[in-house]
Amino acid sequence: MQIGDSEAIMPRPRLLLHCCCGPCATAVHERLARDFEVVCYWYNPNIQPAEEYRKRLDALRQLADATGMELLIEEGGEAEWAEAIAGLEAEPEGGRRCDICFRLRLEKAAAKAAEMGCEYFSTTLTVSPYKPAAKVNPIGEAVAEEVGIKFLAADFKQRDGFKRSVELSKQYGLYRQRYCGCMYSMLEKGTSALG
Repeated sequence: MQIGDSEAIMPRPRLLLHCCCGPCATAVHERLARDFEVVCYWYNPNIQPAEEYRKRLDALRQLADATGMELLIEEGGEAEWAEAIAGLEAEPEGGRRCDICFRLRLEKAAAKAAEMGCEYFSTTLTVSPYKPAAKVNPIGEAVAEEVGIKFLAADFKQRDGFKRSVELSKQYGLYRQRYCGCMYSMLEKGTSALG
């Protein structure tokens, strides 16, 4: 049977994918694009300092240019982020500060997805070995219920997702960061922001 002989091809559902960086977006976009019309979405007011923010956004743009993936960039929100995590600066990586940071970014992604008429939203965060799906997904599901949109809960590091992201990052020559994103995670890792 040839395509179009008897049944129309069903359109893929539209999914807004919150992207924390280019490397994480590689394997996640590749996997989701099989079943969804993916719109990649950058909103990361947690990333510091400004030079690091630029490097990560540039890597995501580089990936979009190389692959033709749709990319929506939303900048700003730094003051809102700082206010949201105030008092939690000394929390260890993976603590309450991170929960609030995840929620803030996923709330923004869910609202944007609903505004755009997407049926789903998700995030690349769980492809990282440092971001447990058991922590990120419940936040996404709670936000989805509040906004009235579906959250695609996944652990993208499964089935060698992280390994694939490393391979694709090398293939596309993408900048790979050495810490989560905020100044506090950078200091905890003892990483130079400019190194």
